[in-house]
Amino acid sequence: MYAHIRGKVEEVSHDRAVVEAAGVGYELFCSAATLKQLKAGETDKLYTHFHLAQDVMALYGFKSTEERAMFRRLIAVTRVGPKLALSVLGALSVADIAAAILTENAAAFDRVPGMGRKTAARVLLELKEKVTADEAQFSGGEAAAAPGKLDLRSEAVAALVSLGYDGVSAGRAVAAVKEGDKVEAIIMAALRELGRKG
Repeated sequence: MYAHIRGKVEEVSHDRAVVEAAGVGYELFCSAATLKQLKAGETDKLYTHFHLAQDVMALYGFKSTEERAMFRRLIAVTRVGPKLALSVLGALSVADIAAAILTENAAAFDRVPGMGRKTAARVLLELKEKVTADEAQFSGGEAAAAPGKLDLRSEAVAALVSLGYDGVSAGRAVAAVKEGDKVEAIIMAALRELGRKG
């Protein structure tokens, strides 16, 4: 219905923003990541998604088309509504979500309020074929995201999580590894990456 709205940001609250365009104030529900980038009084552009369900009509706003695309994929998952999808996008970047899905890293969703392990497993299952390696921003490009390599990366993430690293940190460290033909090599390189950032 609406592709985007450009106008003056009138108000920014904890879960929504009001943007005035052509004399109309549009209330847009946004992720925490988008809200952090908005400033009241400034002109901005938000990509939108119009959501109609039962008795509710709502407009959702996103700072990037990538964030909007991931929101649309998330709400297509069984039992994931717009509120939970915004929660996911507030806790994780689009690249983190894509990497978690591709490496089957359910632990990455532990920091999302209101999302349990069963829902996280459903997201991994239902979106596995709908996410690309480009979105995950793996170092090493297509070679790092080849099916066999993804299995190795999944094992490496699981090993790091079992060592006590949180799912997001483990996923980012493994994504930063350019190459690795063995799980052990990927784990060692990821541990070096975690050491540099720690």
